[in-house]
Amino acid sequence: MATYVISGAGSGIGNLIAERLAARGDELVLVVRDGARADDLSHAFPGSVPIIADLAHPETLADAVRDATGIPDRIDAVVHAAGIVELGRVGDLPVSAWTSQLAVNLVAPAELTRLMLPRVRAARGQVLFVNSGAGLAAHPGWAAYAASKHGLKALADALRGEEAPHGVRVTTVYPGRTATPMQAEVHAQEGTAYDPDRWIDPASVVTAVLTALDLPRDAVISDLTVRPGPR
Repeated sequence: MATYVISGAGSGIGNLIAERLAARGDELVLVVRDGARADDLSHAFPGSVPIIADLAHPETLADAVRDATGIPDRIDAVVHAAGIVELGRVGDLPVSAWTSQLAVNLVAPAELTRLMLPRVRAARGQVLFVNSGAGLAAHPGWAAYAASKHGLKALADALRGEEAPHGVRVTTVYPGRTATPMQAEVHAQEGTAYDPDRWIDPASVVTAVLTALDLPRDAVISDLTVRPGPR
């Protein structure tokens, strides 16, 4: 049995990761937005420990971790699966679109990682970032989101070198378009029809994530790209 800290467990890929880990008996520490969400996830994942913090305000994470009860002294992995997206051209995007996406998609993962590192080091554990194909290539209309995800790649790359002496593995998973609620939101922003059958089943991304988490300690999957398969 291992212990995992997960952000974004309320929906999409993060929710499926939590389900798969809970089903095999692992312990979960879930970063949740508010008390109502904490109640929902405590029913979905009995015995899980909530950290109540709004990732849009990363400066609140330190107090949230301090106030949480039941976080173990050893954490086997931190899985960053939370994210937001707001599309728009550089000439049109307001400052709020940049600051919100950078806060949730980049600054919050950096701060949560910082706060959990002593526990991860104690377990010689792992930090896994669920990034995006946008973390490798930016396209028109995706500037702010892609910038946050390119930054997340930089965070992971730097962390990997810094924490190797402590025995901590760092993995980034880059899913292509995946049939999640976020993908439905993206299509709404693009003004296009959403057909989930065209995209990756989130369960397939979760299988890739668990492969990286469960890899024997003699190896690390540093970067893993998951793309829609041929239909």
